[in-house]
Parts: sequence; C-alpha cells; structure tokens
Amino acid sequence: MVRPFNPDKFRKGITKALPGVAAGFYDPDTWISTGNYCLNYRISGDFNRGVPLGKVVCLAGESGSGKSFIAAGSLVREAQKQGIFVVLLDSENALDEQWLHAAGVETTEDKLLKIGVSQVDEVGKILNDFVEQFASDYGDLDKEERPKVLFIVDSLGMLSDPTAEAQMAKGDMKGDFGRKAKALTALVRGTINRIAKWNIGFVATNHTYASQDMFDPDAKVSGGAGFIYASSIVIAMGKLKLKEDENYDKDTKVHGIRAACKIMKSRFSKPFESCKVKIPYDTGIDPYSGLFDMFFNDMGILTKQGNSYKYVSPATNEEVKYFKKGWQSNKNGCMDQLMADFAELKKGKNYNIADHAMHTDEEIEEIEIIEEEEV
Repeated sequence: MVRPFNPDKFRKGITKALPGVAAGFYDPDTWISTGNYCLNYRISGDFNRGVPLGKVVCLAGESGSGKSFIAAGSLVREAQKQGIFVVLLDSENALDEQWLHAAGVETTEDKLLKIGVSQVDEVGKILNDFVEQFASDYGDLDKEERPKVLFIVDSLGMLSDPTAEAQMAKGDMKGDFGRKAKALTALVRGTINRIAKWNIGFVATNHTYASQDMFDPDAKVSGGAGFIYASSIVIAMGKLKLKEDENYDKDTKVHGIRAACKIMKSRFSKPFESCKVKIPYDTGIDPYSGLFDMFFNDMGILTKQGNSYKYVSPATNEEVKYFKKGWQSNKNGCMDQLMADFAELKKGKNYNIADHAMHTDEEIEEIEIIEEEEV
C-alpha cells in the first residue's frame, strides 16, 4: 500500500530555508472601497469591495483623470475608516495636507505616513525594510491580531533610477534605455509575494500615453509591461468634462471631471468592463455615479416607462419608479434598495444579461437545451 505524502516537513523546511517565501493561499479578506459603488462592482463583483489588501493594484491614466483623487484621496479615507494605517509615497510633490483634508483624509502620525520619493530604488528599499520590520514585530501573532497596512505610490511615472539622476547631475540628459522599466519589474517581483503573506496592500498610479497601434487603440502604460503583468488589478482611466450641476442638470460650465474607468485586468471580476465616475470639484466623488447606466444600459434591470424608469423588487414585488435624476441621486434610498436586491439574488442565482432576468442554474440548463434544439 502506498503511503500518503506528508508535506509538513517539506513545508517547514522550505519556509525555514527561504524566510521570504509565502507558502499557502492568501485570499483577500480585507477590501477597501474606492468611494464609488459602480467602480467597486466592476473591480470585484461586489458593490462594497474595491481594492484588496495583499495584492498589487495599478491605476493608470492621463493627467487630470482622477487617479490621484481615488488612490491618495478616496482609498486612503476609506482605509482609515477601517483602522488601516497608510504609507503614502509621493513622487510628484503634489499631495498637500490641505488637499488631503478636503478629501477626508486624516494626516495625524498614527493614521498616515507621507514620504517623498524620487527613485524606484527608494520605493523598493522602503518596502523591503518595512516588510522585514513588520515580520519581526508581528510575525508571531495570528493574522487577525496583526495591524493592516496600505502602501500607495503616486506615481510610478515620476520615479527615476539612480543612473538617470547621476546623468542629470552631470548635465547629461540621455534616455533611460529601458532601465526604469526593468527597475519597476524588479520592484513588483520582489513585492508581490512578500505583501501577500502579511496582508499588506499596494496601490500605485501611473501615466499613460496614446497608442500608435491601429489594432490595439487602448492607451499604453508607461514604464514597461512588467508591472502590469504582476498586478492583480489594472484600471485604465480617461478624462472627461463634467457639465452637470449639483441637481444633475446639464450646464455649459465645467463642474468637475468624469473619470472614464475601464478594468483592463481583474482576477476577481470580468475584465474590460467600464464605468464613468463623476468627481465634482465641490463635493468630491459621487458614490452612486455609473450605477444608472450599468443597471439600465448594461443589465436591463431598470426599464423605461414614459419619462420615468421602473424597477420591480423581486423580494417584495414592489414597483419603484423615478425619473433619471431620482435614481442618480438615490432618492428615498431607491438605488440602495436595487443594489441590495441585486446582491442578494446574485448569491444563489445566475444573472443572464442577454435575457435581462435572473435564472437559477436549472433554468439556465433548460434555456441552453432549447437554444441548441433551435440551432
């Protein structure tokens, strides 16, 4: 009779010989909201889950597309609400304390550590030293007892490498010839497994440039593809003008930006889904923006009736009907109810977007059989 293999000795030997190795599964158990329900859903398939700890997340976009507002503003604010300590690495010298306060971020030393960086090597050194110290201080504690930490780098695009800085000191302004891309790849390779073991989050913003490929028109992320390959979530962001006032009325003035977000990569939800997140200058991110378009255009859950839009709750069979502005503003909690019903139904049933209806697994099998017979 063949004896079953006992992996305990092998596992202990590997982790002892290679202390930095992360053995086992480290599925995310802590998620941080982006501040927008639709963007959360596009990323994770859940209206309240945005960015997970223990993974690498990249927000890439053109200047003024809202990536810094979401990364250094909304994510930091929502993380602090959960008691997560934030290390903010600023390479652009653009994150003023007054701006952070306006975004709802607490800047006290027990909640936030802001560090100015200029090189990829500095970011790597900070992360390496932090993880080593974290393992030394909290490695013996259970996972539930360890403090939770989120690293945010804003941005990768402004980081340089030591060779480039040495050249600048000599007045020799040559290109980096791929050195920065290699340094970023090395950074993420050395980071991704180490942070997973200790449930540390890592979010970075980056710049994009226009594609020159007619067969692949999506914007390209600067700094090479290595960082993109290793990231669990990649969000591409474009900049549109927000010409609506606080009452959702069309206006000729620009009241903010509309961040056109496209999920280029996600290991938790369907990729290449899009949403438009409204960020008014006066009030900050609109948490309900994008939901109306998703429920009406993409899923067909909202149906048009005259100038109104109707929804019938499957739980109570109650009909909810409002004008578009009512849904956008979450009048009487209408959008909260729709999200709660949708999330509850999704737990036990599969949503068939093509038929605009909820179906059980048995019903889907019957539909597939009928479709095959028709073919």
